[in-house]
Amino acid sequence: MATLPRRDLLRLSLAGLAVAMARPIAACGAPLVSPGGADSGGDAVSPPPADAGLEASPIDAAPPTDGARPGDANAADASSPDSADAADAATDAADAADAAPTPLKSNIANLGPLEPPDANNLRLPPGFTSRVVATTGQLPVATSTYRWHVAPDGGAVYAAPGGEWVYVSNSEASPGGVGALRFNAAGDVVDAYPILTGTSTNCAGGHTPWGTWLSCEEHGRGRVFECDPMGVGAAEARPALGVFRHEAASVDPVRGQLYLSEDEPDGRFYRFTPAAMGMGGALDLTAGTLEVARVVAGAVTWLPVPDPELTGPTATRHQVPASTVFNGGEGLWYHAGKVYLATKGDDRVWEYDIVASTIREHYNHLTAANPILRAVDNLTGSAGGDILVAEDGDDLQIVAILPDGSLKAIVQVVNHPGSEVTGPAFDPSGTRLYFSSQRAPGGAVTFEVTGPFHV
Repeated sequence: MATLPRRDLLRLSLAGLAVAMARPIAACGAPLVSPGGADSGGDAVSPPPADAGLEASPIDAAPPTDGARPGDANAADASSPDSADAADAATDAADAADAAPTPLKSNIANLGPLEPPDANNLRLPPGFTSRVVATTGQLPVATSTYRWHVAPDGGAVYAAPGGEWVYVSNSEASPGGVGALRFNAAGDVVDAYPILTGTSTNCAGGHTPWGTWLSCEEHGRGRVFECDPMGVGAAEARPALGVFRHEAASVDPVRGQLYLSEDEPDGRFYRFTPAAMGMGGALDLTAGTLEVARVVAGAVTWLPVPDPELTGPTATRHQVPASTVFNGGEGLWYHAGKVYLATKGDDRVWEYDIVASTIREHYNHLTAANPILRAVDNLTGSAGGDILVAEDGDDLQIVAILPDGSLKAIVQVVNHPGSEVTGPAFDPSGTRLYFSSQRAPGGAVTFEVTGPFHV
């Protein structure tokens, strides 16, 4: 595995960091933007200036630590009061303390039971409200000509200047693509626009610490596209991430690696290590090493995929016979050194410990004491490490798996037969949750639910 310079890794260390996107997406190591923030896994970095563009979302942020990790070759230098590194670190820490938002605390464990359906056919906890922010085929805002896309699927939220934010949403159709809604500081929808067109069956994906959206195509020759949530830069295909039936992607911001899932009954679990860093701290996704997981008694080893761009006849998932099958890979989420993977084919959520390189069941419908969660699909997370799972079918709930392993239903869609819940994502305040009912009667509906998810 390529070793990235420690300073560059530290600059990546914020899961969910959003940064300015005033230029097109860069390729081959060209600069994207300058990142900053604090990684939920523990390393400290400096946030960007307030006018630099997108701001860090506190949902994925945690209080910064000293930034030195065991085994780090530069850890001794960082601790030396006479070194330039120590001076830089002190300055960075002071800047971060001045600019960092107050960390959010998850309140999901304290939410009450779901109440009867509201006017939008949603069952919510006491004290919560909902509204529809977009409907397929309709204009979300009169000042834009963009009509909301069909079959909304995976999504994410990005903070923007002036207290604004953007919600991006895939279209799992052919043609597909990605659409975006921009909200002002008061929460009004002020713009709607496409950020990716000309693709097919865009299912899930993942946000990056440098402020882009990875949109994944779910078909046999599917690719990953890196998109600008602000709609300024052109989207770029990233075939080095593999050509297969993609579902989701998640970035480990500490080690600078990506994890990818595959929606096949005999799908695989993949890891991508870029060959180089892009300028400005972004990972260069144009080249690198794609590996596939082999699991033996819970221990994970990573084996190189010989033809990740599928130039030959053998499907990517079949190129390494020793690799392990994951039945219907769905959502992925990184939090504090762990990667969570949903597999819909066997109704499980897995927890991969990156440092230990071990994997275990985080949830199994067949063995759960309170098996209210079925048809697991898209994932997102709270600031406290709750893993929110959207159901594709069953009774159309979003269910939180709390850190102690207990379950809490936080939303349920009713009277939408044959639909699925997709694209859950929190706004930067942690009090608004966005998601869609993909096949609602009369057209897909994208919702905003507001309440004390976080305090």
